[in-house]
Amino acid sequence: MLIRNPSSCRANLERDLEAAVQLHFAVATERTNRVVQTLTVISAIFFPLTLITGLYGMNFQHMPELAWRYGYFIVLGVLLAIGAGLLLLFKRRGYF
Repeated sequence: MLIRNPSSCRANLERDLEAAVQLHFAVATERTNRVVQTLTVISAIFFPLTLITGLYGMNFQHMPELAWRYGYFIVLGVLLAIGAGLLLLFKRRGYF
């Protein structure tokens, strides 16, 4: 095979290689963005749950709901409702 214009061939190869590298970086960036979005959604779901459990984990003596017969189950239900509600909200908006 005879190359008549080596500098033109070299320029074409450099341009193609640069395009391939840019495509690789674009794919890697897109993958990273999806991972960060998933982690953000998970963090947003668990933030209010952590806040509520942290509040009840402080063991204050004057928390009326601690003396209620079904206080534990009510708090557990609220936690599940918040988690499920946020999960459905993010799913409807297409975050995952």
